This record gives sequence, structure tokens and C-alpha cells, in this order.
Amino acid sequence: MIKLFLLSFVFLVSLYANKVIYLNYNEVPQRVVKGEIFPITLKTLTTLRDVTDIHYEFSNFEGLNILTHFPVREKKGKYFYDTFYFQSTQKMAKLPDINATIESLQEFPSTFIKGKDLNIIALNPKNNFSNIIAQNFELIEYKTTSFDSDHNIIIFVASASYGDLSSMHFNNTFKQGIESLSQSYDQARVIYFLIVDKNLEKFSFSYFNLKMNKFVDITIPIVVVEDSVTTQSDLKPKDQSKEQLKMMIVAALVLIILFFIIWKKRYIYTLVLLLPVGYLIYLLIPEKKLCIKEGTQIYLLPVANGTIFETTKSKITLLQEGSVEHFVKVQLKNERIGWIRDEDICSN
Repeated sequence: MIKLFLLSFVFLVSLYANKVIYLNYNEVPQRVVKGEIFPITLKTLTTLRDVTDIHYEFSNFEGLNILTHFPVREKKGKYFYDTFYFQSTQKMAKLPDINATIESLQEFPSTFIKGKDLNIIALNPKNNFSNIIAQNFELIEYKTTSFDSDHNIIIFVASASYGDLSSMHFNNTFKQGIESLSQSYDQARVIYFLIVDKNLEKFSFSYFNLKMNKFVDITIPIVVVEDSVTTQSDLKPKDQSKEQLKMMIVAALVLIILFFIIWKKRYIYTLVLLLPVGYLIYLLIPEKKLCIKEGTQIYLLPVANGTIFETTKSKITLLQEGSVEHFVKVQLKNERIGWIRDEDICSN
């Protein structure tokens, strides 16, 4: 019995003597909202000098997504404070068990700590909740244009800190979706579209602010405009009746000036005609028609990986309304506006 005790003691002393990493949880949140992005900080000490290649292996976790597999590191004295970011996905969650090793020194034993259970809070949101949970959410810019006879389309650009914008969703819309998303754990940016009923005067929604610990309401006033938007939407087709009215007004102005010149015999004023005549010629230039290939995908907005709302079933001819880099704006036969890629224009 004494011999067995001595052998166990020698084994434990030897194991402790070879231990080179000491590991603990430094910061664990007291509570986490379901869907929240949150940090976990590990406090790590190594007994070896000039060692930084500490590798962490996660296992046996529940109700979480691991967002960062490489830590954000801060060194204070002998200690490394390594921060990882997680997102809670369930009503019950447990932090991972963590095994820490020094990659360049595999002969030394690893250090292991068990994961802790987390206190998860489930929200009870209102009907207008957007599914956004963030420390902060900000509308950068927004714009509303006419989509068709029954609907308007709202385009907005927004950013969020420590929020998952990929899960954003709104109620009471005809159609919605992400056009562009730049997502990271600390800062995200999105271009989003909402197709809503034409009778709506404002679009309101709420998000949960983690700093303020409450739901915050956001309202987008719906003011339909026709000029282009910085998100490159420019969805409003030309109003051909207005173009014809412009031509009639300019033509009448030219005739009045011409009659005045002939009547007064002040031919020097002929120069005054240059501007309205030039503008009239511009208005009379026929719209450019484009041959579009069969199977062309028509995008809602001119952005990479954007929403496709129609695909041509045969080769067709459409009116060109404008262009941006790599995209051409076209007017469809139902008077909607869409965008096609440059390469989908017929070569002949």
C-alpha cells in the first residue's frame, strides 16, 4: 500500500513538474440573450519563456456557434488574455471544454478545463421584432422607390456591432432579402431590400439593444423618390409621358423664339436657339434597345450575388435605362426595372 502511494505521489509530482500551461476562464458573462454574440476570455500562463503558439481545442459544447477559432490576444505581464467570440443559439447552452497545448512543444502535456453552463435568456419580442440582437444598430441611409403599381421598394444600408445581420427578418412585407452582407463578430454591414404595400406611409421595426437591455424602435419614413440612390438601386423607370411633355414645351419655346427673331429681324438672337434646339435633339434621340440572351438572370439590384427575380426564357429585346460597372439597367415588358450583367448582352 505504501509503495503504491509513493508511486502515485511520484507520478503526480512528475506530471506537475512537466506542466507548462495554466489555464482558467477569466471573463464569463453572467447572462446571455439567445441569439447574442458574446466574448469569452481565457487567462493563460506558460512557464516557458518566449512561447506564443498556444493552441486551443474546443469540444463538448452545446447551444453555441463558435465565431472565432483564433483568439484576440492581449498580454499583461506573464499572462495571455485570449478572447474568443460565440453566439448562443438555444435556450440551454454550455461553454466548450478546452484543451490547451503548445504546438511547437508536443512533448509537454496539455492543459484541460471543463466548460461552464451559461444562463440563457429568451426574449419575448413584439410583432415588429426584426430578429436583430446587437450592442448597437444604425441605419446609415435608406430610400424608397416605386416597384410596381401595388408596391414600393425600400432599400437601406445598416450597420450593427456584435449583431448577426444574416438572421434579420421583417414581418408584413411582400418580399425581402439581403443584397450585400459584410459580417464579422464585432461589426457588420448590410444592404437590404423590402417590398411593401404602396399604401404604407412608414415602415417600423424593433431590435434588442444589448447595452440598453431593451427593445429599440426604428422607423423608416416612406417618401417615394425618382433619382438614383447611392446603393445603385435607381429602380424607377422613365415616365415616357413626361418626356413627350418636355419635347412639346421645348418645341413651343423654339417656335416662339424663332417667331420673335423673324418678326423683329434680330438675327443675332439666333444663338439663343442653340440651347433649346440642342436639348430637343437630345430628347428626340431614340432609346437604346438591347438584345438579351436566353437564360439571362435579371437582378433586383446591381450587386454581386444579388436577388434574381426573373430569368429570360428566350432571346428578347429590352430598353436600356442606364448602367453601372458590370451591370446594365433595363426596362422589362411589365414596366419593371431590372439589372443584367454586361456579358448577357447579345454580341450581334
